[in-house]
Amino acid sequence: MQEEIWNLFLKTGNIETYLLLKQLENNQLDEQIDNESAEDESMSMHTKI
Repeated sequence: MQEEIWNLFLKTGNIETYLLLKQLENNQLDEQIDNESAEDESMSMHTKI
């Protein structure tokens, strides 16, 4: 989906499309960080037990 949005942006030059892409990328990074933090926390708790 992200690639399709990039293609749309490249074709149209629409700034709103670009901003949407950046928002999606930031959301994906936030999700990855949250998932990694949860895994680290889980491993830490497992180690304590």
